[in-house]
Amino acid sequence: MTKLVPDSPAAAKVFPSPNHGERAGGQPPRLLILHYTGMAQAAEALQRLCNAASKVSSHYFVFENGHVLQLVPEARRAWHAGLAQWAGETDINSASIGIEIANPGHAGGLPPFPEAQIAAVVRLCQDIVQRRGIRADLVLGHSDVAPERKDDPGELFPWRRLAEAGVGHWAAPAPIRSGRFFSPGESGAPIEALQAMLALYGYGIDITGVYDRRTEAVVTAFQRHFRPERVDGIADASTISTLHDLIGSRPGPLLA
Repeated sequence: MTKLVPDSPAAAKVFPSPNHGERAGGQPPRLLILHYTGMAQAAEALQRLCNAASKVSSHYFVFENGHVLQLVPEARRAWHAGLAQWAGETDINSASIGIEIANPGHAGGLPPFPEAQIAAVVRLCQDIVQRRGIRADLVLGHSDVAPERKDDPGELFPWRRLAEAGVGHWAAPAPIRSGRFFSPGESGAPIEALQAMLALYGYGIDITGVYDRRTEAVVTAFQRHFRPERVDGIADASTISTLHDLIGSRPGPLLA
């Protein structure tokens, strides 16, 4: 029997999941999506990702000790993102590579990610983005592409560290200070402008001029990723300034 070889040298071996399919249109992956497992035990999460009955999977799985397994070939469409969108792309599974990081998540108290695990995630992501030519601003969290459904990988995930290692887009968060802010229930031109900026960066949001539930969820997701010091769904000056800086420093158009 032929031994399966991982696509990435950062993975120790292939531990195959049956849950995958063809990428729509045969497109190459253009996004890298990071998740936490949200389950108490890594072994339990891995079993679920490899169980045909669960209908979920990811391309890679990273244990707390830094051990990496490949579950689905990169050429195949893993089932990790669900109902999600970014920059007009609604089939995120076909357009992305997904990495599951073992962590109990918010429901389990959101414990810190161990050093060995983050070091392994960095190595794996560096290899994927270099081989696949994935642009920095297209390395995203599950909460970025599914803000009303998902919170992962959460505000404790070290996005800045990844960016310093050449993975992902980052701008230093503007200091939190007092001043004007926008919150749920408000409406008008300033809310339209906020929604337009979030959509310009890539978030799936309609420009309605109303600070509705979707807007609050998108702002919360943005804060989890880019302004994690305070995650409250309120668009304060720090949030808006950080968003402006990210748009200004993005390395290319929305999704190329």
